[in-house]
Amino acid sequence: MGIELSVIWALIILFSIMMYIVMDGFDLGLGILYPFFKEKEQRDIIMNTVAPVWDGNETWLVMGGAGLMAAFPLAYSVILSALYLPVILMLLGLVFRGVAFEFRFKALDHERHFWDKAFIGGSVAATFFQGVTLGAYVQGIPVVDRAYAGNAFDWLSPFSIFTGIGLVAAFALLGSTWLIIKTVGEIQNRAYKITSHLSWILLGFIVVVSIWTPLRDASIAERWFSLPTILWFSPVPVLVLACTYLLRRAVAQRKQIQPFIFTLMLVFLGYSGLGISLWPHIIPPSITIWDAASPPQSQGFALVGALFIIPFILVYTAWAYYVFRGKVTSGEGYH
Repeated sequence: MGIELSVIWALIILFSIMMYIVMDGFDLGLGILYPFFKEKEQRDIIMNTVAPVWDGNETWLVMGGAGLMAAFPLAYSVILSALYLPVILMLLGLVFRGVAFEFRFKALDHERHFWDKAFIGGSVAATFFQGVTLGAYVQGIPVVDRAYAGNAFDWLSPFSIFTGIGLVAAFALLGSTWLIIKTVGEIQNRAYKITSHLSWILLGFIVVVSIWTPLRDASIAERWFSLPTILWFSPVPVLVLACTYLLRRAVAQRKQIQPFIFTLMLVFLGYSGLGISLWPHIIPPSITIWDAASPPQSQGFALVGALFIIPFILVYTAWAYYVFRGKVTSGEGYH
């Protein structure tokens, strides 16, 4: 019973994190792309494409964190102890981004530039430190006697900085493909051009991380290139190249929805590669989901609440996107 509950909770947390990456990724990407659009009217339209839904997207981040605390308290305590600084900096970025959403539209003309900068800086900082957190997590967390055994800056490394920059590129690509769906005219034309460049940049980051990860960790290399894992992993590089090709072809043909879908597929493939590398360790390189699990009674009690609330989150999220479907044009505002 305990093993099954641990696996179910691991899947719920993985699903929540993936939903957060997908849904908050493109609106963080819009802030990253903001400097490429200088005119006030263009910036208004860009922000209005996500203004009605952006705050709901972050529900999944809360869901993932709460699930980790309820189902795997050891992992929650160790991971947060190891990554307090990047997590705090990420949250500060999200605060600045959120405040900018509300205050930019109310600011006087001579004050608006401050909130534009807060939107850009908050989006870049939140994305970068999410990537740094991911890189630090993948490179491993030292644990002694069920407690974090490192120092406050173990998370800071060339690998984690590189993954931080890589996530900025990934979210920017999500943002540009979202603009292709939601806008017309000059904004959409510029989004096509940005997407074409970013597709190569993201592919480069994926290739480098895919080479760097097994080179720096022998246990991951052994997992990737040993049976039966290699049978699961071998299609991933081919699918990454195929998705990049299809993405670039969709952009060249000026498709509107397909670029976003293929970008999501690239993100999912990267996420699956991470899962293959680490499973079943929830605190790499040594603590498994069963080692870190709370008592089965606690997991079961929390699972009842999770299975009750997740369908509501999915329904109201789908309804919000349905209500605010279609193109956003000048004059349609967020008030």
